[in-house]
Amino acid sequence: MFEKTFYATHPEMMDGASQQDLRDRYLVSGLFRDREIVLTYSHGERFIIGGAVPGTGVLDLPRHSEPPSAAGHPLLERRELSVVNIGRGTGEVIVDGTAVTLDRYDALYVPMGTQDVRFSGEGARFYLLSVPAHAAFPLRRVTLDDAATMHRGSLETANARTIHQLILPHTVQSASLCLGLTRLEPGSVWNTMPPHIHERRSEIYLYFDLEDDGRVFHFMGQPEDLRHIVMGDEDVVISPPWSVHMGSGTRNYSFVWAMAGENLDYEDMDVLDVCQLR
Repeated sequence: MFEKTFYATHPEMMDGASQQDLRDRYLVSGLFRDREIVLTYSHGERFIIGGAVPGTGVLDLPRHSEPPSAAGHPLLERRELSVVNIGRGTGEVIVDGTAVTLDRYDALYVPMGTQDVRFSGEGARFYLLSVPAHAAFPLRRVTLDDAATMHRGSLETANARTIHQLILPHTVQSASLCLGLTRLEPGSVWNTMPPHIHERRSEIYLYFDLEDDGRVFHFMGQPEDLRHIVMGDEDVVISPPWSVHMGSGTRNYSFVWAMAGENLDYEDMDVLDVCQLR
């Protein structure tokens, strides 16, 4: 069921790692394939990271096939799920018989205990993130108009951006999943500056709205020993709790950020001085 499994890593595992090692450990690519659901599994917060591209057909969220103890059980038996439509076409998600329409940039929170999830919509591209949950909260569609919005940075520092908080306590209830969308203004390339770390949760970035020849240089590692991964359109990167996460692109772009852990407070982060980085 899972195309790849990513294991939790120690910061010392960055020492001496080749660029290919970094890509193998933290980069998730190839999620969005026509008429397929592609799922990967990360031991960091036990994230399931996936993509669904229904095309002219209908795709069903699979049931567990592994491990044997879970085989046949609904994938969301003890999990919550977020769905974000990053495609340019409208899509529909049917959750236990309830149909929800998602336009571009819309998100959907799907509660623990859901039995069946189906995806349709030519031109829709659904980004999927799921984590374990301890309670079921209401099904909820969230648009950019519903989200709490923050404007950060400036063109002078090349990081003017709008942050849309889609799944956070003041917008949508969840057990541990936090999610949002950030869009950079033309002329800006840095997605967060100054950078930060949050030891109490992992974070996942999906970079998109890039041209075919566009790239993002995603920086990670501990502040005193940074490394980078070169990423293309619709690539995903896993950021462990001990790692800085920030990126700079060849032009402006968008990214979906998702966090899970023991704290739902968006502001729970250790902000770093740029002079600390090396």
